[in-house]
Amino acid sequence: MVFDLIKGFIEQAVAPAGVKEEKKEEKPAETPAEKTAGPPPPSSGGEEERPTEIPVKKQEDSSWLSLDAWVSLDDLKKGLEKTRARLEGHLQGLFALGQTIDEHLLEEIEAALIEADMGVKPVGRLMEELRRACQSGEVTDAAGVKGHLKARLKERFKGRKLELNMSPTPPTVIMVAGVNGSGKTTSIAKLGYMFAREGKQVLLAAGDTFRAAAVEQLEIWAGRIGAQIIKHQTGADPSAVAYDALEAAVARGVDVVIVDTAGRLHTKQNLMSELGKMKKVLSKRIEHAPHEVLLVLDATTGQNAISQARLFKEAVDITGIFLAKLDGTAKGGVVLGMQDEIKIPVKFVGLGEKAEDIQRFDPEGFIDALFD
Repeated sequence: MVFDLIKGFIEQAVAPAGVKEEKKEEKPAETPAEKTAGPPPPSSGGEEERPTEIPVKKQEDSSWLSLDAWVSLDDLKKGLEKTRARLEGHLQGLFALGQTIDEHLLEEIEAALIEADMGVKPVGRLMEELRRACQSGEVTDAAGVKGHLKARLKERFKGRKLELNMSPTPPTVIMVAGVNGSGKTTSIAKLGYMFAREGKQVLLAAGDTFRAAAVEQLEIWAGRIGAQIIKHQTGADPSAVAYDALEAAVARGVDVVIVDTAGRLHTKQNLMSELGKMKKVLSKRIEHAPHEVLLVLDATTGQNAISQARLFKEAVDITGIFLAKLDGTAKGGVVLGMQDEIKIPVKFVGLGEKAEDIQRFDPEGFIDALFD
């Protein structure tokens, strides 16, 4: 021990001139507001390594590729690969030249569409239109059936508002709902990444305070996409988190606030009541907030996703759907069934696990990718 002390004294004595031990600056104690407000806005000057580098849009750069440009029809086809394979497996040869249109052919087509989870009632209406078209001579051969189906499906989406409702003055507040396991946290990260790519400042509100590790998972994603986050401890009041997030967003000049919500409480009634409460708190702090209420649905659940949408629609005014895990299901036709069944527009689809695996829903591109 004496030897170590002598050694340390000698090393200090022979240190290069001008080199002094830096005195650590004492940080003032955090105020209660700072403790709940989460980390400050990310600084571009720091050297902290982040898992994902987010390219920042330069406002003067007109060549910047928006989300609509950096995804393609090929990406969508790849994401719909399982659904396309199922459809092709049933429809292969049915649309061939020279194939006779008869009741057997129509029944085969109907079965294939139902198998893709478009829904019995929507498919039934679609087949009625097809039968009338065949009887009137509008469709004369099997080769024309595919074109007719695509045209009729595309017509169902005309007049639907698929764009996000953005506030004319920031911040735009987006509330995100969905049951646990639906892909809600990842979908929030994808939305945040999309806005970051557009050069917007994003703040995430960790309002799912009841699920174990939900706050931590969202915090990890915030770091990856370069977003700020407001969080409280596990079990805190979600509405308090939402309110503090809006306070911070206004103070910091944030462009977009994405509010996570609980995905499961002890009863459905509790869950829906909590969502309604959060919505009221948001609107009290910022007029007309939330500007968008997105419901995340798991595409792999097929028709069960439509049942979930009905329940959430009764509790809170859902303005759009984010259909997650579309790449992992052969039931991608549920997108088309939703249009007829619940009248809530699908605005985004998730095509993978990475932050960039998000696409704005384009009905024409979706239908083309599904059938071609």
